[in-house]
Amino acid sequence: MLTISRLFGKSPFAPLLTHLELVSRCVELVKELFKALKAKEFQKVETIASEIAKLEHKADLTKNDIRNQLPNTLFLAIDRAMLLEILSIQDNIADSAEDIGVLLTLKQLTMPECFSPHFELFLQKNLDAFQGLHQMMRELHDLMESSFGGVEAEKVRGIIDDIALKEHEADQLQFDLLKVLYAADQELSFSAFYLWQKVFYSIASISNLSEKQANRVRMTLDLKS
Repeated sequence: MLTISRLFGKSPFAPLLTHLELVSRCVELVKELFKALKAKEFQKVETIASEIAKLEHKADLTKNDIRNQLPNTLFLAIDRAMLLEILSIQDNIADSAEDIGVLLTLKQLTMPECFSPHFELFLQKNLDAFQGLHQMMRELHDLMESSFGGVEAEKVRGIIDDIALKEHEADQLQFDLLKVLYAADQELSFSAFYLWQKVFYSIASISNLSEKQANRVRMTLDLKS
């Protein structure tokens, strides 16, 4: 893509944001997946899962294009290896969203009543962590213009801390939810019990990966300060 190569001339973060927009669309559809599941609209679950898979594929193609066109000689504001690692982490978030869609289409799962209110809180906390990541990446362009220092750097560090807090809160909610799941193991079939565990872990990976990427950005800030 000529567009991607041109973006590198403006900012090393611009291509990452191009990719991140596709990842964000995948993550946004995760919430729609569970709305459809809760309403027992199983055909809609299939449709949304298929849309996530298509977006994830587009994100993969964009990731590969960025890797192929990342300049070897052009001076970049951050280390090339770090840039590629950040790209890989955010691509893994799209993979997690796709995994959730796949799991929810293996069997017509129903949402056990005992999951409320834990599940909604757990899902939202993970999505909030990703939204923090999205905001952080948008701020990085302004941060680069300020030479990675000053008020803008402190603003980004604050976002990073908030992502870490949300990931921690998501972990606590996941623990509570797993306790509820294990307490209800006699009420669920083996396949449903197993799938819900996998679903929880795939949702949790969204905040885990968001925190991981935020920490990579923090490392960059520390090196530049």
